Amino acid sequence: MDLELEGKAALVTGGSKGIGKAIARTLAEEGVDVAIAARTKETLDATAAELAAETGRRIIPIVCDTGSTPAVDAMVASAVEQLGRLDILVNNAARPGGGAGATPTLESTTDANFEEEMNTKVLGYLRCARAAAPHLKANGWGRIINISGMAARQSGTAIGSMRNVAVAALTKNLADELGPHGINVTVVHPGLTWTERMPDLMAHRASEQGISVEEATERAAQGNSVRRIIDASDIASVVAFLASPKSVAIHGDTIAAGGGVGRAIHY
Repeated sequence: MDLELEGKAALVTGGSKGIGKAIARTLAEEGVDVAIAARTKETLDATAAELAAETGRRIIPIVCDTGSTPAVDAMVASAVEQLGRLDILVNNAARPGGGAGATPTLESTTDANFEEEMNTKVLGYLRCARAAAPHLKANGWGRIINISGMAARQSGTAIGSMRNVAVAALTKNLADELGPHGINVTVVHPGLTWTERMPDLMAHRASEQGISVEEATERAAQGNSVRRIIDASDIASVVAFLASPKSVAIHGDTIAAGGGVGRAIHY
């Protein structure tokens, strides 16, 4: 299937590694020029060079902390200036959920934890959408894809659930406002996803449980219906479709991309 993405321009936040890097790679493979943004210049530059060599597309690194409104505004302006246009925004800059360590209790959850998570993942996504929207409106077409997480659909950590539910609420509100301008807005909920940090996470779980890394990995794979850990490239394939003109029927909606996590029925 031709996703009709050739020649479009995208901005992917949190694009230097993990799911964001996989998304940038897949979009570039589909003919998109991509600006990737993150906070660490060295990692960004290395990723941009790697993806440009792999795909032959323009990959522009932009250092940005999406927790700052001036930084976000400058990032979007730079992306538009260097790419010549902006068609697609992928909001992905956030601290990964489901890492090693104990789940915070009510007593150990601090105001600072809440403010940091919400400022980055919720207000940060809003900042990026706000800055990008005028450029997408000028095109009369655009896509905004917000990467959230399955914590929106299950308890476990209060802040993790709240930030992801908030992203889903933001998505629907943006969709209702921007849809008449030809801009589709969607949210993707990854579950446990294989990225560069996963080997260390599996080693940590193996040590805690007194089992081999291989067994820890196999146990983790039992947490969904397909019985394998979803790879970052699998998430990227979903996002590439949502970024394309082919996805026009999906708008303001949530795509769960965890390989069948949980037994709840969503309709």
